Amino acid sequence: MPLTEKQREFLKNCSHRWNVKTGATGSGKSFVDYSVVIPKRIRAARGEGLLVLLGNTRGTLERNILEPMRELWPGLVGNIRSDNTVQIFGKKVYALGADNKKHVSRIQGATFEYVYGDEVTTWSEEVFHMLKSRLRCEHSHFDGTCNPEHPKHWFKKFLDGDADIYQQSYHIDDGCLPPHIVASLKNEYAGTIYYDRWIRGLWVSAEGLIYKYFANHTEEFLIDDPVRWLQERNKQIYKIVLGVDFGGTKSATAFKAVGITYDWCVLVLDEEHLDSEELDPDKLDRKFCEFVRRVQAVYGPSQTRADNAESVLIRGLQNAVRREKLSTAVLNAKKMEIKDRIRLTVLLMAQKRLFVARHCEHMTDAFQTAMYDPDSFEDVRLDDGTSDIDSLDAFEYCIEPYYQKLIRAREERFENLSGSFGLRRG
Repeated sequence: MPLTEKQREFLKNCSHRWNVKTGATGSGKSFVDYSVVIPKRIRAARGEGLLVLLGNTRGTLERNILEPMRELWPGLVGNIRSDNTVQIFGKKVYALGADNKKHVSRIQGATFEYVYGDEVTTWSEEVFHMLKSRLRCEHSHFDGTCNPEHPKHWFKKFLDGDADIYQQSYHIDDGCLPPHIVASLKNEYAGTIYYDRWIRGLWVSAEGLIYKYFANHTEEFLIDDPVRWLQERNKQIYKIVLGVDFGGTKSATAFKAVGITYDWCVLVLDEEHLDSEELDPDKLDRKFCEFVRRVQAVYGPSQTRADNAESVLIRGLQNAVRREKLSTAVLNAKKMEIKDRIRLTVLLMAQKRLFVARHCEHMTDAFQTAMYDPDSFEDVRLDDGTSDIDSLDAFEYCIEPYYQKLIRAREERFENLSGSFGLRRG
């Protein structure tokens, strides 16, 4: 695939210590790196320090960088070994996840001759600061890419500083995606914070309604009878998950039942909303067992994910379902970062892969009214009682365990749309 004008400009100017491309998803930021920049840097390395590839996780690094490198350079790019190294052009390169400091602790203290960074804004800030102190050969280089976040993000502060940086910003139209794919991506992110960040390539703060499209087009997401809806579309449920968010003195206790289909659609099937002030542990257990029976009678066995901050209440639910011989396993919720939960829900809505049973009024209201916190630079929800955070949490506990598979289904759709163009995310 020929390089774009923007990519050629990068190759002409990427002789600085720090060379960073920010901006839109699918704009070709990564392509020029794994096809030209990384091979060039590794082959030129003098052996004076470590060669390192860092990604959000080792899995995303494998998918975004190493897989396409193998396709372009067959036989010259190996597989990641158990010691987190990979042979590239005959040289040992460390391939690590940078979302947590402990993942890179084994190379802490070493000198880095070359570092490539994928999805830098998703990294642990500690990892980046460690990297800065170790990139200390006279000829060391860092090449990296990221999608923008909020304007106060730590990496934005670094880019705006006085280091030796060459920086490019990409709009989606700077790439070489076919027009129908560009139009699909623009439509997918329309009305969300991700349009400004991932289409226009801007560092902007989140504000206002989180699920604006859902709020303005609610009827598109509602289904009258989930069983009939599935039958009419020849879809089958892969997993039933129950989410439990325990309420406090000023919030409700919420149960959600969510079905995930084999083609990775998400359906909110049923719900229960309880006044926490009227609950005691016995009543909670009894109400939960009633909810499990109701869901089980229609959809079958399930898995339950409950708020892991309440271990005593979780043990009560575990004992109750065991005593009542109900077919659900009560496990702790993963409780991922709020911004990641929001991102997944936005993508599911944008691709019309999320639907809500019409009788689940609390869930519908929660999606319609969820707001970003105007006092936070991070992508977090406003939690002042004006929206139903309990329903959102319970729903998110259901889909968190399948985060990577649900995201990957979206990426595979993008790759299928790309077809013979050989295009990848970045």
